[in-house]
Amino acid sequence: MPRLSYFLLSFLVVLGANAASSVLDLIPDNFDKIVLNSGKPALVEFFAPWCGHCKKLAPVWEELAENFASAEDKVSIGKVDADEHKELGRRFGVQGFPTLKWFDGKSDTPTDYDGGRDLDSLSAFVIEKTGIKIKTKKSPPSAVEMLTDKTFKEQIGGDKDVFVAFTASWCGHCKSLAPVWETLAIDFAAEPTVVIAKLDATAENAKSTAEDQDVKSYPTIKYFPKGTVTPELYEGGRTEQDFIEFLNEKAGTHRAVGGGLDAKAGTIASLDAMISKLSTGGSIATISEEVIKAAKGLQDKYAVYYVRVLDKLGKSQGYAEKELARLEGLVKKGGLAPEKMDDLISRSNILRKFSKQGIIKEEL
Repeated sequence: MPRLSYFLLSFLVVLGANAASSVLDLIPDNFDKIVLNSGKPALVEFFAPWCGHCKKLAPVWEELAENFASAEDKVSIGKVDADEHKELGRRFGVQGFPTLKWFDGKSDTPTDYDGGRDLDSLSAFVIEKTGIKIKTKKSPPSAVEMLTDKTFKEQIGGDKDVFVAFTASWCGHCKSLAPVWETLAIDFAAEPTVVIAKLDATAENAKSTAEDQDVKSYPTIKYFPKGTVTPELYEGGRTEQDFIEFLNEKAGTHRAVGGGLDAKAGTIASLDAMISKLSTGGSIATISEEVIKAAKGLQDKYAVYYVRVLDKLGKSQGYAEKELARLEGLVKKGGLAPEKMDDLISRSNILRKFSKQGIIKEEL
């Protein structure tokens, strides 16, 4: 009975997932009825499950279908697994994946779609062909700063580190980069001295800058350190993790994937070396004097926090343990402004440095 229930549950999950999709699954048995003889136009994707470009297109295709779901009586958005149903692929001359074709609903002679594979381009194509007006959800404002010839000169060389992607509106690789770049900008939104920017090298108000920067391929990514107009060409990987690691190294930040902070945020290596003497029997009073003296010469707001923790420890050995537990509770609870969350994580990281010296139990 439990085994039967498991399979029944699995079946229902799959059924629910399929029912939730607005994309029509087309097979040899229903293709002609839905696409060729319905009198209703259709935009069809011929794909293969193993195709990387098809996987990237999948969420866009789903969103496209959802946007036109309210007009399902006027247009269809479908897909054919042409790896499984090879006869359909051969019938319409499909030679690569994904292949997108427009059917007018009246004949069996489609036209190839060769425009952009982003949601805006696909939606504009369907609207142009059908005249259908749809209501789409407004996207939140981008965290990426769009630069022009004018704003580029204003941003570069100032008091901020600027990471710029030079793109072209027609570039497929640029479109693939776009969501990663947006995520990166969100990750660094709380960093006041780091700017994640983009410049459309094909735009009239930005072409001059792209030429000055000798941009010849897209996307070209350059890092401009604060205080200089001389960039460093970025040639690393293009994942969120790759970009974060690069910026952390260059800009001295401590971001992690998802926008949080890593375990080093807030900590100061020189002060960590001093408090390490606690593990070899050094007195809190003596080490406090050293830290206070060193902190005066540091331009780091968390230097004062080291002094404060040592002062509290001199009065109560249980302070660090209790304080770390309190801060961890606040972080876990969430619901705080990004700046406040960053501060709590930074202070927690410092308290964990004290834990390594035996002031706090190691399991914490």
